[in-house]
Amino acid sequence: MTGTVTIRRVEDDLWIIAPEGAPTVLDDAADADVVVLEVLGGHLTWSLASGQPIPAAVIDDMTLAQEWIWAVYGAAIALAADEFDSDTTELTVQPALPRLAANAWRLGYAQWAARWWPASTIDGIAPLDERLLDQEIAALREECELIVDDDAEAVSSDDLSTLEIPTRAEDYALAAGSVSGTSAHALVLARGSGGWDWHRCPPGLIDASEHAVSWQVSRSPGTTTIGVEVVAAPRLAADIPAHLHPRALIAASAETVETELNLVGDTWTGQATTTAEAVSSVEVYVPGVGAPGLGNSGIRQQVRDIATTRLRRAAVDDDAAFDAPLLAEIAAAASESDF
Repeated sequence: MTGTVTIRRVEDDLWIIAPEGAPTVLDDAADADVVVLEVLGGHLTWSLASGQPIPAAVIDDMTLAQEWIWAVYGAAIALAADEFDSDTTELTVQPALPRLAANAWRLGYAQWAARWWPASTIDGIAPLDERLLDQEIAALREECELIVDDDAEAVSSDDLSTLEIPTRAEDYALAAGSVSGTSAHALVLARGSGGWDWHRCPPGLIDASEHAVSWQVSRSPGTTTIGVEVVAAPRLAADIPAHLHPRALIAASAETVETELNLVGDTWTGQATTTAEAVSSVEVYVPGVGAPGLGNSGIRQQVRDIATTRLRRAAVDDDAAFDAPLLAEIAAAASESDF
């Protein structure tokens, strides 16, 4: 894990140690591929899409951070950061404790996976076992006790309980884009499908595919209806609390309408009456989660590619790299043939 970083002092009590172009927690909004780890005196970040092994650090308490800077970046950088005044300095990273530096990445990544892993029945990306993931996060926090903030809350994947639901990707691939519940006498005026902004829903609620959301405008005598179906996440429990039920905000040609979605089998469904005959967009969200406008379909595809690549690696023995697959990824890879 060698390379170079620059040190910058942003304010009197705020420093940045980062490789060129690396994301930090000071950015306006983090993409879904950014791994964040809260540490003593600041935060570390990595970009999964760029394969960045060296973290970017934003430090707001240099005294606390000096307990680990030498271990992750090297003694020369720790000394330079301690004496740093104003000019940007570029230095070579030589971790004094490479294993700790690698485990810091693994802990951040495991916590990222609890939130952003793109489990999808449609795309054939197996979900991660929450118990295995939580156990590995706990073990890694112990390995990283020199660097992590003991008062910081670890990211947990317990937001939604899960159960095994036997499903297969091809079943959903056939179903995606169709909307059920339309009267046999209704005239279908328009239909479409698409993805959803991962920032707007908790993990484990909705299938992560770009084809998970489908809608249909139909006309019955005297009534025009927009029906929305959203494929549920793999292994979703049937007793999701009402406050976590997603909603669909439908931008139609003449108005904007909204409907709550309810779980029917393995699909979230809802419908709304309208005067419109066309739909321009459907936004799926859980009230109070995330903010609109953060999602990026290009980044979402990169995250899917990362997940599928890691699952392929997890199926191969003896991967000793710093970013070797987690136990939960190994288990998911072993279960893919049944997924």
